[in-house]
Amino acid sequence: MPFFDLGERPEREIFPGVTIRTCWGERIMLSFVQFQRAGAVVPTHQHPHEQMGMGIEGEFELEIDGEARIIHPGDTYCVPGNTPHRARSVGGPARALDIFAPVREDYK
Repeated sequence: MPFFDLGERPEREIFPGVTIRTCWGERIMLSFVQFQRAGAVVPTHQHPHEQMGMGIEGEFELEIDGEARIIHPGDTYCVPGNTPHRARSVGGPARALDIFAPVREDYK
């Protein structure tokens, strides 16, 4: 399938106040992350997938392997596989685009 309508993709709550909509190909996945409110948290976790991303709206604090930064719209980041990371929205709702390789089967 070469085209996706993001509004038709199912929304899944992955943590309280944090939802995703995903689409994927054979080797790469896009995950549109919505922090529904200020203080919504993606707790510290790690996975074997390489992850890159970009802030789209609002602000969130992202901590990667102990180093934290506030991500603003347009800021980009890279999380190597098996690296601990966490995120927390700051000041209100926020949106991000995360890109995973390979595809995360648990997000399908």
